[in-house]
Amino acid sequence: MERKIILEGDPVLRKISKQVVTFDDRLHQLIDDMIDTMYKADGAGLSAVQVGVLKRVFVIDAGNGIKEFVNPIINKCAGVNKIKQEGCLSVPDKYGYVERPEHVWVTYQDRFGASHEDKLSGYEAKAFCHENDHLDGILFIDKATRIKKYK
Repeated sequence: MERKIILEGDPVLRKISKQVVTFDDRLHQLIDDMIDTMYKADGAGLSAVQVGVLKRVFVIDAGNGIKEFVNPIINKCAGVNKIKQEGCLSVPDKYGYVERPEHVWVTYQDRFGASHEDKLSGYEAKAFCHENDHLDGILFIDKATRIKKYK
């Protein structure tokens, strides 16, 4: 089920999301709804806070299929990502240049609570970092240079 995406200016986007402690059908429904919402909005990622839920959860699809992250942690970063331009479903019609790492080593849980480790690179690393920032109330425009407005 598609959910409403919260837009820049709504104070909920600036709040810090809480750890997920219950891995149940409600969490599974939230993740499924986030995936539907992201695809319908033609996005590459979506965090729970962007649909008004202050939980440390996000989904990304950077061209390699959907990936779900619950309670994500960045353990290590390396390199400078060549992809500079960034946008956000919560900040429509604005794009900016954000420097992100080329590689991130992360730990996270899946929707069932199982722990995972992964190394993400390129666009996937950029999307992960962007969505992870949302969980701490940070928008890409806070880090961006040369912001451009379209429309």
